[in-house]
Amino acid sequence: MNVFKLLVSILACQVAGGIGAIFTAQSVSNWYAALNRPYFSPPNWIFAPVWTILYLLMGLSLYLVWKKGLENKQVKTGVMVFLFQLFLNSLWSFLFFGLQSSFYAFIGIIFLWLAILITIIIFSKISKKAAYLLLPYIIWVSFAALLNFNIWQLNP
Repeated sequence: MNVFKLLVSILACQVAGGIGAIFTAQSVSNWYAALNRPYFSPPNWIFAPVWTILYLLMGLSLYLVWKKGLENKQVKTGVMVFLFQLFLNSLWSFLFFGLQSSFYAFIGIIFLWLAILITIIIFSKISKKAAYLLLPYIIWVSFAALLNFNIWQLNP
């Protein structure tokens, strides 16, 4: 086990989550609270623990791939795609909460979902466990996309 790679992998994902949380914290109690939300919208308190767990799973997934070595072209590609989807993840928080645009955020989450899917496909060729660890993430982002779409529709 390479402890350095493990810690960097987990911390990178948690930092991305922290960046997103900065935008979320600024808007959740006022702008988001005032939005019309669909009946299936979860309570606000659920988001922080769910995302913390998802970022941990993402970090473990990244570690399982990275430990195979960046000299492997497939690993290098997988890590680059992973980092891109991690960027899109933080970008979504900026679009939704920072810009307060459910429309732009919906467009962003479509690209995020596609990037996660591509990451899972690439990771599955390197480490099945790494790919499986991303399944809760894509499921949650699928739900978030549905929620985002409905918020956009309910708040023209």
